[in-house]
Amino acid sequence: MSIIYVIAGPTASGKSALALEKAAALNGVIINADSMQVYNALPILTAQPGEKAKATTPHEMYGFLHPDEPFSAGAWNDHARALITRLLDEGKTPIIVGGTGLYIKALTEGFSPLPVVPEAVRTRVTALQQELGNPGFYEALKKIDPVMAARFHPHHTARLLRAYEVIEATGKSLAEFQGIPPDAPPAHWVFDITVLTPDRASLHKRCNERFAWMMDHGAPEEIEAFDAAARAGGISDKALIHKALGAGALRDWIHGRISKDEAVARAQTETRQYAKRQTTWFKNQIKPQINIAQIRRIG
Repeated sequence: MSIIYVIAGPTASGKSALALEKAAALNGVIINADSMQVYNALPILTAQPGEKAKATTPHEMYGFLHPDEPFSAGAWNDHARALITRLLDEGKTPIIVGGTGLYIKALTEGFSPLPVVPEAVRTRVTALQQELGNPGFYEALKKIDPVMAARFHPHHTARLLRAYEVIEATGKSLAEFQGIPPDAPPAHWVFDITVLTPDRASLHKRCNERFAWMMDHGAPEEIEAFDAAARAGGISDKALIHKALGAGALRDWIHGRISKDEAVARAQTETRQYAKRQTTWFKNQIKPQINIAQIRRIG
């Protein structure tokens, strides 16, 4: 039996600090499970571990991808499994840390393979949805994939787009891919999961304080440098990391559209709202199963 530790929870809940403690006690290696922290851009704004933490404890899968590189839950799972296997062979303790629930779910439960949709197809389908509007787009989906259409409300835009682009790209319904049994993790892997669940007031305070810290430690300058690189053609306008929490608000302040105080307030609100969604997800989605030794929920 090999134990893999997982520390999950909303942003600003204290995951990284707990991971450092556990790593020190268990000869551990911290593995990133945050969809923004995989990119080698905006390390301050995405709250990547600092140089001091990296110097004292091995960290893996942080800042190792260019922002233009797409990285799905399936791709993360493949990387993480290979890394975990190597670490266990070396006698080290893998400690998964992050707030991207789909990554953790893929690792613990397995992942049904889903197709990669070419960007050209995605762009064409999005344009069609915008042209037809949701009712018309829903009817169009119903004609080519009645099975998936029947699962959604006509105003579930993101889900309709995903179903349409998959059948457009592959000729197969998304339902066929979802019906493929998940690629389960090795049977001898057992997960010990800690979910951090600070009370609402404490979590809001932490979110606010962390963004204020970011403002004082280079986040505005980081955004300016990042946007300059993007304008120079080094980063695509479609890169996911453009949507990092607080990035839009800081851009609006930098370009004079809002005040600094308004930017900070907006970014803090975005962060609190995101933390709330994460809290709900982990409450509902992390459940006992045969390969989970225990689930601790720490407030």
